[in-house]
Amino acid sequence: MSSEPSTHTPSVPSALETDTRVCADASERPGRVLKAYLLQNAPEYRVLDALRQKGWENKAGDVFFAKQRQQADHADEKTVHFFYKMMKGIASDMNRATGALRVHVKWPGRAQILDFCAAPGGFLETAMAMNARAEAMGFSLPPTQGGHKIMMPLGPVVTFKYADVTMFAGDMGFTDIPRDHPEAESFDLVPNIQGERRFHLVFCDGQVLRTHVRAAYREQWEARRLSATQLAIGLEHVSLGGTMVVLLHKLDAVDTVRLIYTFSRFSTIQLFKPTRAHAKRSSFYMIATNIQSTSPLAREAVDSWKQMWRVMTFGSDEERVKKAWEDHMDEQVLVEQFGPQVVRLGRDIWDIQARALEKAPFMQAGQNGHRKTG
Repeated sequence: MSSEPSTHTPSVPSALETDTRVCADASERPGRVLKAYLLQNAPEYRVLDALRQKGWENKAGDVFFAKQRQQADHADEKTVHFFYKMMKGIASDMNRATGALRVHVKWPGRAQILDFCAAPGGFLETAMAMNARAEAMGFSLPPTQGGHKIMMPLGPVVTFKYADVTMFAGDMGFTDIPRDHPEAESFDLVPNIQGERRFHLVFCDGQVLRTHVRAAYREQWEARRLSATQLAIGLEHVSLGGTMVVLLHKLDAVDTVRLIYTFSRFSTIQLFKPTRAHAKRSSFYMIATNIQSTSPLAREAVDSWKQMWRVMTFGSDEERVKKAWEDHMDEQVLVEQFGPQVVRLGRDIWDIQARALEKAPFMQAGQNGHRKTG
């Protein structure tokens, strides 16, 4: 898969404000308990929520984001170059704010970087430039399947492969593929990453592309398959004390908060939202540093994501729905245990988005009817 524009590529879903991806099921929406807590305890979130409601009542927003989607899905070479350059700028901003992209390795070791959805390569190229003698491995959805071309210079220190990472069955530990599966011959049964290889920095920011040509059974569940693949393989292969950069959406979505909570149990968490591009959207980055990748909690998370991928790939519709709604932690308990941290982490994220929405041209337009929800 290739990334959405807040990371590497110009593929962008709508933004006001469900961030509708291929798998925009109810569990990705704000939970009642979580939203009530945020409205009561986070003034920045209250402002953003009010602006969202205003945006939904303005048809000009539909036109704005429809134009963005059209541009993303039919990007010409000039547009791709623009986004490529923009992503390098965002990567530099992220490093200035969090220090996430600079790896500290004792001589004569080399920084090892893994990027699951690299094309066109803005993030990876920036990270390589910040780490002398770094080596990298990158994957990206083939252009023939709707992905984007790699534009960064590769060279001998970058191992790059066009591939649909959601088909990495060998890396996910499942090689017994049912013969009647609609894509039985398409899975990559040989692991693409050697079992003992470890990376100091891992990018998990791939997004489902509307242009991706894929089997019908995958449509509803593709976002979960892609997320589970990146997280499982990434955490399994990140070095002890390493860093993962994960693209997320909607800090008021229960699934998003659960994921951040999961990482907080074995790493140090920072959140970053770029201001130079896509500030109006709900996307942001989780930066997990000092990851204790050998801890039982980390291994438990890897196993959980691998099982998610297995069910979403090989399970029945009933099994997929059940798995999608499984709660690893009750929402009320999540709020009680992690609510204050979410408020602390989310203040800047919500404030940046609210300020951008408030200044958006479509928010200034007259409110003439309701926005469509399709």
